[in-house]
Amino acid sequence: MMPRKEPSGCSGKWREKGGPGNRGMKVIENRALKDEEKMELQEIQLKEAKHIAEEADRKYEEVARKLVIIEGDLERTEERAELAESRCREMDEQIRLMDQNLKCLSAAEEKYSQKEDKYEEEIKILTDKLKEAETRAEFAERSVAKLEKTIDDLEDKLKCTKEEHLCTQRMLDQTLLDLNEM
Repeated sequence: MMPRKEPSGCSGKWREKGGPGNRGMKVIENRALKDEEKMELQEIQLKEAKHIAEEADRKYEEVARKLVIIEGDLERTEERAELAESRCREMDEQIRLMDQNLKCLSAAEEKYSQKEDKYEEEIKILTDKLKEAETRAEFAERSVAKLEKTIDDLEDKLKCTKEEHLCTQRMLDQTLLDLNEM
């Protein structure tokens, strides 16, 4: 606060009596005091405002730095997102192709299943025919064995008969010789 100056030409009585100059002086002093208080308050507010501004500047710089970092992260994230979307499209295409292949394979499987059923039926028929042929072959083998035995027996009989016939022929020849000699 500034020290109060009293007017030099005024006597103490005049001040005590509260003359017109004294009252004006008090009003001026009161205004000066109020102005001083106002100035002190404004200085405090100015210091606070400067401090707030400095704090805001510091926060702004920090936010600006974070913004740069976040923008860099955003760019990298967008690149990764584009790459992921590209991969997703590729995988969608692969899935579509696999789905088509699966449909083709399903149709082929149905077709081959029907062929398999047909072939199994043919195998059953051929198996039955094979069993029948094996049965006939066994019967034929037994028949052949019997016929071979019969042939062997007949050959043996034929051999015996030929020998008997030869013996009989010799006897007849001998008899004929004997008769011719007589």
